[in-house]
Amino acid sequence: MNKIDCDFHYEGERAETAAGRHVLGRVVFGEATAAPTVRDGVPEIGLHMASPGFDSFTEVWSTDAPAETGEHRGLVYAHDGEYLFCAGVIPEGATYREPTREAYEAAFEVMDRLDYRHVFRMWNFIGGINSDNSEGLEIYRDFCVGRAEAFEAKPERVTCMPAATGIGSRGRGIAFFFLATRTGTTQNIENRRQVPAFEYPRQYGPKSPSFARATRLVPAGEDETRGAVYVSGTASITGHETLHAGDIDAQCELTLDNIAHLVGSGNLRLGGLDGGHDLKELRWVKAYVRHEEHLPAVRAACADVFPPQTHVVFLNVDVCRDDLLVEIEGIVPAPEF
Repeated sequence: MNKIDCDFHYEGERAETAAGRHVLGRVVFGEATAAPTVRDGVPEIGLHMASPGFDSFTEVWSTDAPAETGEHRGLVYAHDGEYLFCAGVIPEGATYREPTREAYEAAFEVMDRLDYRHVFRMWNFIGGINSDNSEGLEIYRDFCVGRAEAFEAKPERVTCMPAATGIGSRGRGIAFFFLATRTGTTQNIENRRQVPAFEYPRQYGPKSPSFARATRLVPAGEDETRGAVYVSGTASITGHETLHAGDIDAQCELTLDNIAHLVGSGNLRLGGLDGGHDLKELRWVKAYVRHEEHLPAVRAACADVFPPQTHVVFLNVDVCRDDLLVEIEGIVPAPEF
């Protein structure tokens, strides 16, 4: 069975790939932006996400099979017959609706051409996320319109919007990357305590955000309880409303509680899925912190719930709503048997 794994390689650390593994893609979370390229035979994109006092690292995705690389309409990608990694940028502009739709359409073209039907995780890093575009619409909401229109133009994908993160960036424009599978099964998961993001009322923008709260990826031929769970960026939201505005400790507590509920057996059962997890099973966690002075509180909250083997990185960027102070995402790896 071909397995996809994530790893964090920290700045100054020698980056090594385990024997028998092949790098599918690299994402550099550093202090500068770098256009997507194929470097040493591997797609790579550089994001301006780190800052003094916060983490610089490279996120590395690897599989058991060697990959072929390519480029398409400004995107770079690699695929190994079972998994696809694809990355791109949307340059800074006056508005983002059209270029976002075009970039997502190009991504769907790659998927269709290479026969990867199931996206299981997406990330979008948005410069000036809470600022207004040239028409007075918040950039995040502008982006959401273009993304939604791309999904709507591909009706077969509207019902399978995967786990995703839409978060601020210290750079300009928008960078994104995503992962897809050819034969694996994707099972999207909603949090019964929250309105699905794609059903948010219009007060949050002309088009609702297009993502699921989490996605479980089950490799072909495996029992569903052996799938990894990819948790979307999660924040202090109940129903569709932000709670605890201005209170970092309370927002951390509710954010982590939302994740625990999302992946727990009770919520999965309500969604027709078997199995269940708790917070200590998460690995490869990213915590996005709006205000630098809140870093100690977020570190302490994460240390209380995540065991030492959980890799947690902290990034000082804006969040998709201006009253949200923290957002957290992570991965529950497939269990080892």
